[in-house]
Amino acid sequence: MNIAVRHKVQHVVVMGVSGCGKTTVAQALSEQLAAQFGEADRLHPQANVDKMTTGHPLDDEDRWPWLDLVADWMDQQSRAGHLPIVSCSALKRRYRDRLRDRLGEIAFVHLAGPRATILQRMQNRTGHFMPAALLDSQFADLEPLQEDEFGVTVDVTLPGQAVIERARCWLTAGTGDATIG
Repeated sequence: MNIAVRHKVQHVVVMGVSGCGKTTVAQALSEQLAAQFGEADRLHPQANVDKMTTGHPLDDEDRWPWLDLVADWMDQQSRAGHLPIVSCSALKRRYRDRLRDRLGEIAFVHLAGPRATILQRMQNRTGHFMPAALLDSQFADLEPLQEDEFGVTVDVTLPGQAVIERARCWLTAGTGDATIG
């Protein structure tokens, strides 16, 4: 299925705390929109992965080089004629600003939900380096999208297909709503 995105959309970041479903949603959107999927977690330097694996949250200095790698990947995809869709926490406004400074306008899809729901998901997943013990630090860092940011917030307590559909509908047609729940 190849569905056109709105003209303004040249880069997409599916964002939120660890365990909210970023990878699942970004992969599905990439397939539905004939876009290039990127997993920002795969771009972390090994030192960042080691730090998180041992239960230590990243600080801004850890994240700046990583965010630059994410922007580089998205820029390469865009220059090659692809719509890049990346799953990236982008928790703080200044992280999103850093990406925007490098790439211009970005459509953000913020997957949001209650801590208890996301904690349960984290505890049930396997093969990810981010321990559930760091979830509170993620929520502490989270700065939801602001009115002047081009994006949408989608409630992750909805069934998975509904989350994907709402994000896709916003990206392709737009609802004008700041939040879709």
